[in-house]
Amino acid sequence: MTPTADNEARLKPLMLATLAGDQRAYRALLAELRTHLVRYYARRLNNPAAADDLVQETLMAIHTRRLTYDPTQPFTAWLHAIARYKLIDHFRRSKLRQTLPLEEDAAIFAADDAGDATARMDVDAVLATLPDRPAALIRQVKLEGASIAEAAGRAGMSETAAKVAIHRGLKALTARFIGGAK
Repeated sequence: MTPTADNEARLKPLMLATLAGDQRAYRALLAELRTHLVRYYARRLNNPAAADDLVQETLMAIHTRRLTYDPTQPFTAWLHAIARYKLIDHFRRSKLRQTLPLEEDAAIFAADDAGDATARMDVDAVLATLPDRPAALIRQVKLEGASIAEAAGRAGMSETAAKVAIHRGLKALTARFIGGAK
């Protein structure tokens, strides 16, 4: 069993028992969550006091929003969403901009790939309405994170021509999907 599946298998029954009114399960769930959240925030913040505050805020949010949890969905995905938004709120309050290593979440939280797959299919369908070159440039620069210079080099064109092609492609998509935007 993977660490993610193991966490889900351990935490979800505790949450379900909590929702059914089991106080002992609730105390056990909070203790487990505290351990996970301390590690989650400690890896992302260099400030132990802020991390501890976020653990408390997250536990309070879980307590106040526990009735919004959908038992048909993975518990760890719901937990991750709350923890992530609390972290984002902290960065906004602190006016910090920090890159978070998302791959570290896999050890604790369940992944929800269904939305990603649907979004990828939607993006592929939208980009298929454009000519090949602008679609490839938009995919490389806007989705894959390549620089304009890298994408232009792969396409055998100048950076200026690549910028123009990307701009025109995005403008065509905007016009098509927003309804005649110029």
